[in-house]
Amino acid sequence: MTAPVSTDFAIQHATFNHVWAALMLEELYRLGVRDIALAPGSRSSPLTMVASEHAGLRCHCHFDERGLGFMALGIARGSQRPVVIITTSGTAVANLYPAVVEANLLGVPLIVLSADRPIELLDNGSNQAIDQRDIFSRYTIVHHDLPPPDAEIKAAFLLSTLDQAVDQQRRTPGPIHINCRYREPLYPGNCLVDASDYLAPLRDWLTTLTPWSDWSSSTAVPALNHAWETFAQQRGLIVVGRVDDHKQAQQIVELSKQLGWPLLADIQSQIHFGPHNLIHFDLALHDERFSAELAQAEVLLQFGGRLISKRLTQFIAQQPWQDVWLVDSLPQRLDPDYCVKRRLIGSPADFIAALPTIPEQLCWHQLASLQRCTSQLVEERCTAFSELGVCHQLAQLAEGQLFIGNSLPARLMNMLGTHRQTPLRVFANRGASGIDGLIATAYGLSCTRSEPTTIVLGDTSALHDLNSLALLKQAFQPLVVIILNNDGGSIFHMLPVPKEGDLLARYYRQPHGLHFEHAAKMFGLGYFAPESLDAFIAAYTQALLADVTLIEINVPHQQVADDLKHLGAAIREEPRGQ
Repeated sequence: MTAPVSTDFAIQHATFNHVWAALMLEELYRLGVRDIALAPGSRSSPLTMVASEHAGLRCHCHFDERGLGFMALGIARGSQRPVVIITTSGTAVANLYPAVVEANLLGVPLIVLSADRPIELLDNGSNQAIDQRDIFSRYTIVHHDLPPPDAEIKAAFLLSTLDQAVDQQRRTPGPIHINCRYREPLYPGNCLVDASDYLAPLRDWLTTLTPWSDWSSSTAVPALNHAWETFAQQRGLIVVGRVDDHKQAQQIVELSKQLGWPLLADIQSQIHFGPHNLIHFDLALHDERFSAELAQAEVLLQFGGRLISKRLTQFIAQQPWQDVWLVDSLPQRLDPDYCVKRRLIGSPADFIAALPTIPEQLCWHQLASLQRCTSQLVEERCTAFSELGVCHQLAQLAEGQLFIGNSLPARLMNMLGTHRQTPLRVFANRGASGIDGLIATAYGLSCTRSEPTTIVLGDTSALHDLNSLALLKQAFQPLVVIILNNDGGSIFHMLPVPKEGDLLARYYRQPHGLHFEHAAKMFGLGYFAPESLDAFIAAYTQALLADVTLIEINVPHQQVADDLKHLGAAIREEPRGQ
C-alpha cells in the first residue's frame, strides 16, 4: 500500500498509551512499514486501535499467534518490506517464537511489538503476566524493553530508538522485538488526552513525512580485480541456493554463460526451471559419469546458502577445491562443511556489478549431455499417480507463486520437473526447515501479489498449521493447497532410523489415519481428492480459476520411498555407453 499519510499528526488521543502507540506506528510507517499483522488482545489495545486508524497501514488479522507470525513472515518475504506484528501479553508472545527463529535464519525483517504489563505486575500472581524481556533470546537482531509511556520521557527517545533499531535491521536483516509496557487505562475514557505540549518539540517532524533521524548504510563490495581474474581462469562451477529476486538470479545465469561454467540452481533460486540450469542434477549425481565430469571443476562460486540437495552438499564437501567463494547478503557463515575461502556479504547484483569484464569463455564440460539419461528416466518414472508424479506435473503446471513445504515436498520439487517457458516465483522456509506455519506463510505471500499462489506440503505439516486454513478465505487471488497425504512422516522410510518391531511406525512415522475433506468443509474451502494423475491435472487446472481449493493426494506411506529407491537404482545401472 502506498497511500500517503497526512502530516497533521493528531494531538488528541484516547490515553497517553495511545500517544506513544501513534508515535511508534507513524515512525515505522515512515521507515517503510506498510503491513501490520494483529492478533486479538486487551493489553495491546493502544497499538491495535492506532493501527486500525492509520491511513497508510494495511492490517491483517489472525486469532492464532503462531500462524500470525508466519503470515507476517510470508508478507515480508513477498513484499521485501518490514512487517509489524502486534500481540497481547503472556503466551501470545511465546507463540511467535518459531516464526522469529525462521526470520532470523532467513534474514526476514519482522518487527514484533508485544504488549506487556508494567514491571510491578510481574512475579506477583497478576493475570497473563510473564517475563517477556528478551523472550526470543539470540534470535532477534535488536531487543528493547520500553518503559511504560510517560510524559516525562521525551518523544524523541521513542522515535530515535525505532530509527536506530530499523537501521540495525537493514545492516543485519532479521527480526526486532520491542516490548511495550502499558499501564491502565487501555481503552478510551470520557475525554481525550491533549498531547500538544508533549508533541511541541517535534514541530519539524510533525510537518514532514520523513523519520526523526536519518541513518545511512553502505553496501560497498570490495575490489576483486586481480583475485577474480585468477579465479575465473580456472574450471569453475556455479551453485545457487536461496535468491528471492528473479532479476538478480538472471544476472547469475548470464555470468555462468560468460564464464562457460555449469549452473546448479536450487529450487529456491528462482532459476531452477530455467533452460540453462542442470535441472536434474540432484538425481544425476547417482550417475558416476555425471559426478566424475562435475568433479573436474577446480573452483566453486556459490550464491545464497541453505541448499536442499543432500547429494550436492556431500559432493561439495568431498571435493578438493582450489578455491570457494560464497556470496550472500546475510552476515551468516552459511558454510556447513567449512569449504568457503572467500565470504562476500552483499547481493548477487552488487557482486556481479563489481567484477571486471573478462572475455567470454568456452564451456569446459559435457554435463548437459550426461544428464539426459537421468532426465529420460525421470519422465518415464513420473507418469503414475504418486507423489513423484504429482510433484513433477506441478512443476510444469504451477502459475504465479509456489510455496514448498519442508520434509519430503522440498526434496521432491528440487529433484523433479522440467524446464518452463514462464517464470515461477518459488519460496520455502528453509531457515530452520520446520514443518510449522507453512500454510500461514503461503497465505502471507499470496497477500503481496496479484497472481495465483500454490502451496504443496505434507499431511503432518498441514496438521501442524490447521488453524491457518481459516486465513485462506480472505485470499484475493486463487490459492491452492496441495496436501500429500501419506499418513504420517514417510520421510523416515528413507532415513536410517531403527525399524525393529513398531519403532518406525509408532515413534517416527506416527500414522494418524486422518483425511482433510471435513477440514476443507469446516473452513469453507473447495475440495478435490483425485485418484489419477489426469484427475489431479484437471483438479489443479480448475483450482487456478477458483478462489481457494484444497487438493488432497492420498497415497500409500511406503510408495514414495520405494519410488525414489528404484529411480536412483535405475540411474546408477544405466548402461555406460553414450
